[in-house]
Amino acid sequence: MLEQNNNEKQRIRRDELVTIGDLELFKQELVSALKQLLNNGQGTQIKPWLRSSEVRKMLSISHGTLQTLRINGTIPFTKIGGIVFYRYDDIVELLNSQRCK
Repeated sequence: MLEQNNNEKQRIRRDELVTIGDLELFKQELVSALKQLLNNGQGTQIKPWLRSSEVRKMLSISHGTLQTLRINGTIPFTKIGGIVFYRYDDIVELLNSQRCK
């Protein structure tokens, strides 16, 4: 009785078989979904204004160094309510101007 029950469980019906065509279709759908996910990640926009912590991280500098760059006028900034903001374009321009040839 137990053997007969196991045989019934192991039988695969014709409509339950996975064909090569099914696998190819699944592969195409999977690749398409992965491409879409990767493309969505690349479409992120860069913030136009950065806070001090973001600039320090971007340039790998300390708080004091960033303050010195502000005082010297090397990096333009905007201060609103005690929070200092920097334009992303200004930071990129600074990096490009300091590039060695």
